Amino acid sequence: MQSILSIFKDKDLRKRVLVVFGFLGLFRLLSAIPVPTFDPTRIPDLASNNFLGFLNIFSGGGLERVSIMMLGVGPYITSSIIMQLLTMIFPSLKEMYQEDGEAGRRKFNQYSRLLTVPLAFLQGFALLSLLSNPSQGIIPPLTGFEMFINVLIVAAGSMLLVWIGELVSEHGIGNGVSLIIFAGIVAGIPAAFAQTFFQLQQAGGGIDSSALSTIIGYTVIAPIVIAGVVLITEAERPIPISYAKRVRGAKMYGGMSTYLPLRVNQAGVIPIIFAISILLFPPIIGSFLARISSNSFILGISNVLTGFLNNLLLYGISYFLLVFLFTYFYTAVTFDPDAISSNLQKQGGFIPGIRPGPSTTEFLSKLIVRITLVGAVFLGVIAVLPLIMQAAFSQIQSLTIGGTALLIVVSVVLETIKQIRAQLTLREYD
Repeated sequence: MQSILSIFKDKDLRKRVLVVFGFLGLFRLLSAIPVPTFDPTRIPDLASNNFLGFLNIFSGGGLERVSIMMLGVGPYITSSIIMQLLTMIFPSLKEMYQEDGEAGRRKFNQYSRLLTVPLAFLQGFALLSLLSNPSQGIIPPLTGFEMFINVLIVAAGSMLLVWIGELVSEHGIGNGVSLIIFAGIVAGIPAAFAQTFFQLQQAGGGIDSSALSTIIGYTVIAPIVIAGVVLITEAERPIPISYAKRVRGAKMYGGMSTYLPLRVNQAGVIPIIFAISILLFPPIIGSFLARISSNSFILGISNVLTGFLNNLLLYGISYFLLVFLFTYFYTAVTFDPDAISSNLQKQGGFIPGIRPGPSTTEFLSKLIVRITLVGAVFLGVIAVLPLIMQAAFSQIQSLTIGGTALLIVVSVVLETIKQIRAQLTLREYD
């Protein structure tokens, strides 16, 4: 309570918090505006499609309303992931991002924003094609002109949202893009609870006695999942680092000890988001085949591809494996044991019991592989948690938001709290 009061007592900090709330409110307002050719009285039912239901959560309900913000910040996230992967192929990009300081990172982020534009058009076309596919029946089929106008509008909406995220990061507190995703997830929680209540309600007005076990099971599991998410998000493996003593004249330098924190969940939620992007391709290809051909064989392939995500077992196994593999892949991209070993050696630091140089690199490589195994399994389980909940509690479909959304919410909240505390601590010393 005292911290909250301290936030609003400080003029600059209060302004930053109000900026965050103002822009998030604008995002929620824009999410309620449908595209021009969509009838807002026809709200599509996304409960039967796991993938679309998942995307709807991250768009803050914008996909369900077929709003101008239906893409959310998805194209920008995809663009950022692609740029990170390109650093492995092009050394100049890696040098720009890691060695050129703040100016290099600004230029790198500019490239990411430029790449967002074509990706927004591509994802907008793919998603609208999927929604208007006759086999899905979510929205009526679109003419060529309607498709062009809608793709243009949703792409512009996504770029507007990226700009809002940049403004929040610059003038507010925390990461703007993360806060937008957070707002979209949180905004859907009240509706999910309300829908669940109506699902479990009897015709007479009471709660169905057969659903009590479902309610109790969910009540027991939910806190365990939340505690697990917080634990894994904050978990780290400290590696002790010692620095050799150096004597120059009458002064002695070094001789101190510290530690190198290796996070259990080194990759964050990036592997889940990347896996979702890959899983989007089968229904996209299926929708494209259905639009270009009326051949029965081609239509059969199209139906198989578009129905891929509705097969819980196949979808769950594919999802888990992709998340598991991408966790290792992204960790390998972002964590460079050789660079860490080289920096330690230049600064006169070493790991006790490990020789500097190649031995340190080998030690860190083996250690990160073992640590990442825990993080990869955790992320995989979190990703398929909604499917497990649907299978275990068939009466509750609307509350299966899943651990992915929970993981993002917890991560954003913890990071924002840390930044607020840092701001408060800084002002105590002013």
